[in-house]
Amino acid sequence: MMAAENPNPRQLLEQSELIHSAEAVEFAISQLAVLINAELRESVPVVMCVMGGAVVFAGQLLPKLDFPLEFDYVQASRYHNQTQGQQLVWKVLPGEHLRGRTVLLLDDILDQGHTLEAIKEKCLEQGAERVVIAVLVEKELAKSKPIQADFVGLNVPDRYVFGCGMDVYGWWRNLPAIYALEEV
Repeated sequence: MMAAENPNPRQLLEQSELIHSAEAVEFAISQLAVLINAELRESVPVVMCVMGGAVVFAGQLLPKLDFPLEFDYVQASRYHNQTQGQQLVWKVLPGEHLRGRTVLLLDDILDQGHTLEAIKEKCLEQGAERVVIAVLVEKELAKSKPIQADFVGLNVPDRYVFGCGMDVYGWWRNLPAIYALEEV
């Protein structure tokens, strides 16, 4: 369903369930920063933000990292403002400046893992020595995923979640908390 087919984003939010409060999200990001600082303190990584979902997460995490870093972004999507994943579409590929570098890949959610797996593979193809993955949330699925995150802030149930950079029909990336669509 596209945003135009669902004309009331406020009603959508009102009918959704709060999964993690803004305070819980903020605490999780602070805890992630502690762990990432310990892991990458001696490196000068390229921090790669997966656009557009991870922009909120990256904006909150980066000021908490206490090592020198370079910042870049990549853009690939399977959702295209819908709630079901489709074929992966690349909008911005990782650059060649990754050769021999450690990459800290930041994403909003580890769902089925196909997008993150493809991005990690592209970074390695571009010569990255090591790719470390940090996600704000990981969806709890009954099936295994093709990739695992090195750092996970919060877990969410197997429902469509939004807020903190994650959208629903293109809306509500700007919410400070995480919500789930009502179950049908």
